[in-house]
Amino acid sequence: MKRIFGLSLIATVALFAASCSSKTYKNINYFQDVQNDTVMNMAVNQGILIQEKDMISIIVSSSNPAASAIYNLPVASYQAGSELNNTNSGYQRLLGYVVDNEGNIEFPKLGKIHVAGMNRWQLCDRIRRELIDNGLLLDPVVTVEFMNFKFSVLGEVVAPGTYTNQGDRINILQALSMARDLTIYGRRDNIRVFREINGKRQVYIVDIRDTDIFNSPAYYLQQNDIVYVTPNAVRAGQSTINENNFRSVSFWMTMGSTLVTITNMIILILTR
Repeated sequence: MKRIFGLSLIATVALFAASCSSKTYKNINYFQDVQNDTVMNMAVNQGILIQEKDMISIIVSSSNPAASAIYNLPVASYQAGSELNNTNSGYQRLLGYVVDNEGNIEFPKLGKIHVAGMNRWQLCDRIRRELIDNGLLLDPVVTVEFMNFKFSVLGEVVAPGTYTNQGDRINILQALSMARDLTIYGRRDNIRVFREINGKRQVYIVDIRDTDIFNSPAYYLQQNDIVYVTPNAVRAGQSTINENNFRSVSFWMTMGSTLVTITNMIILILTR
């Protein structure tokens, strides 16, 4: 009878440990619903859209370099340091077109162009067509790039901060990778993306434990998005000194003492 009781006690402790492990797995692991050989449809990325205050570079080339040179802004040289350290080091940067509050830019020969709401390929096509239609260039090649695609990652990540993307496509998983992933205290099921749309702030909540994230409108980031990783209950419990002491000292000492007592009871029962 005692042996049966001891075995039941061992099974209870093992079940408790397994349930804790299972709960941790469900809270931490990414893409838990993925099966072997899973095939998922990919969301079509239309590219980020040009907005007010954006800075874009527009480069025009053609078989007549002298004729196309007028459409390209110069490269500005910036001096690093100051007169105090007498440094001669510096760097160069291509100047860009700044989109005004009405969503327009001033382009040489073509004048004011409304660019807000376009992606970069649409703007390339429009400028190219207008250069040809106005007899300004015969065979222009137009390249448009974003110069200020920035986003911020805050909360429970290893390296929070504001990051700059060189292209016009980045997804939330890549953004979290740039921030060196979530800490163990970050909630995988409650990552919030704040986005400005037409003067309003839209909030999306994504769960990276589930592959439904690939269908979220927040999967591909837009310029100036803010990604916030909320803290889990353990981190929230560390917000005050008393709770922190409870979690880090008393709680674990009690748990350790309880496990030692249970172990001793099991040994005592089994050896009688």
